[in-house]
Amino acid sequence: MAVDPRLLHHVVASTGLGVAEAARVVEDVLAFHHESVEAYVRRRHAELKARGARNAEIFGVLSRELSGRLVAAPELSERQLRRIVYG
Repeated sequence: MAVDPRLLHHVVASTGLGVAEAARVVEDVLAFHHESVEAYVRRRHAELKARGARNAEIFGVLSRELSGRLVAAPELSERQLRRIVYG
């Protein structure tokens, strides 16, 4: 994934990290935000389920989290979220 040199310069200047470390941090953040809605929903559902949360709670959490993403996902109904998780 190509890192915008201006962003890299900003991270280096604002954090004191070296260029290589700053590039790795920027790439990690970009990869995190590059995850598809479907992959995000499946991953987070599994994480929350493993912590003992129930679906009614999980789907509310997922809806709130999706609306707050850097590039907001489309609003998905509980039914749409269930279809992503269970097919």
